[in-house]
Parts: sequence; C-alpha cells; structure tokens
Amino acid sequence: MAEPETDPVTHEGGVSGTPTVLYQVEAGVARVTINRPERRNAMSWEVMRGLRRVLSDAAQDSEVRVVVLAGAGDEAFCAGADLGKMTGTDEPEAGTLAVHEARGVLADVFTALWQLGKPTVARVQGFALAGGFGLALACDLVVASERARFGAPEVNVGLWPYMITVPLVRSMPPKQALELMLTGRRVDAAEALRLGFVTRVVPHGELDGAVSELAETLAAKSPAVMKLGRDAFYAVWDMAAPEALAHLHAMLSLTAQTEDAAEGIAAFLEKRAPRWRGR
Repeated sequence: MAEPETDPVTHEGGVSGTPTVLYQVEAGVARVTINRPERRNAMSWEVMRGLRRVLSDAAQDSEVRVVVLAGAGDEAFCAGADLGKMTGTDEPEAGTLAVHEARGVLADVFTALWQLGKPTVARVQGFALAGGFGLALACDLVVASERARFGAPEVNVGLWPYMITVPLVRSMPPKQALELMLTGRRVDAAEALRLGFVTRVVPHGELDGAVSELAETLAAKSPAVMKLGRDAFYAVWDMAAPEALAHLHAMLSLTAQTEDAAEGIAAFLEKRAPRWRGR
C-alpha cells in the first residue's frame, strides 16, 4: 500500500479562504470533515461541492477502504443548510433554473455516498439537523455520542425536508420519519437508537475510539467483496422479491469466482488471516 497521507487535503475554501471540507487518508480510512464549526457545520454551496468532490476522490482511490464523515468541533455534525447563504447561488445574477439545479447538489452527495462502493460511517457528536440529518442517514452506519440530537425542523421555518425524505425512510419506519418531518421535533441519541437509524450510541468521550474501531474492522475486510455485496444491497432495495432474488443469485456466483473469495476460504481452512488482493 502507498504511504498514508498525514496532512489533510483541503477542498472548496470558503470566502475567507478557510477550507470548508477537509479530506485525509490514513491506513485505508478516508476521513471527510465539514469544517465550519463556527456555523455548526451548516452546509453552504462550497461545502456541498466539496463533499461531492472528495467522495469522488475516495471512490477512485484504491487505497481507501472506508469513508468516515464528520463535522468539526464538538457541537454539531451538521446543522443543515446555511439559510443565510443558500437563498441563491454563488452567482448574484443566477436565474431561477440555476438556483433549482444548485439545490440538487445535495441529491448528488446522497447518490455519491450510496454509489461509493465502500462502506461509510457517520460520526455524530452533536446536532444533526435538516440536511445534516439526511447526510448522516445517507451513510451506511451511524455512530453517535450520547449528546447527539437529530431532527428535521424545516417545517418550523415554513419549509419541508424534501431532499432528506429518501435517506430518512430508508433508515426507519416511514410513519416515524413522517412524524419527525411533521412535528420538527428533535430526537436524542437514545430514541434514535430505538427508532433504528443509529447503529451505536457511546459515551461522548468514547466516540472517536468507537468510530476508529468500526472503521478499522471494515477496512480489514475484502474490498472486492465489500463493493460487490454493498452494491447488491442498494441495488435490490426497491426491487420486488423475485427480481431481487434473481439479482442476488447472480451476484453470489460472481462473488464466488473472485480471488478474494478463494483466498478467504483457503485462509479459513488453513487457520490463518486472509491476504486480500481486492479482486
């Protein structure tokens, strides 16, 4: 493997020149951090474009096995859209169509997460609200501090959480998601775990250790099998059972022919750790 990057690579600097998204790869784990702690890591156009760009980088980097998505500071994962900065686009003369298309970047980010081909983990230390709620739930797994708070408060300001509907209804019973969207109420970490959209809740001081342990566990698996299996999981999500089973049948045969499958079986029989080649 190549030498890990020890210094963050920055993308999409804000108006002040401070990078709004940080990207660092080490030991197979790409850490993507929204870097606007003074704004509770609220999403600007720069943040959304930066997320889209670094997720593309992670997808194409063979050294990356897992992506961890986080927010800087101790207060928030992401508080949603920066309403003071996202009423238009970065172009003052942009028309209605340009604004409409710009708002679709969040959908691009969700799609990039689902199509990444590598497991994703959201590290939620505090508030995950509105678009930030959807961003966390678009990840495969969510590890939350006991201080985490989730919610879709758009209705309170005369808006509706349209774009996050898909990750929400994929992560909890649909009527539970609708209740959160209708009321705008916040959910604490314990309730989030009961509703099923959080994978694990840990004491605040143990969050980084729990996320790192999970990321290391995922990074140790066969990247080839992870990609094939994860892609199949998302592919059959909305399929009817007969079509889903046919697709999974084909994927089983394909996976069984990979070098990593042969290596995994040999390692099991020989009682040794497997040496994955990612193919």
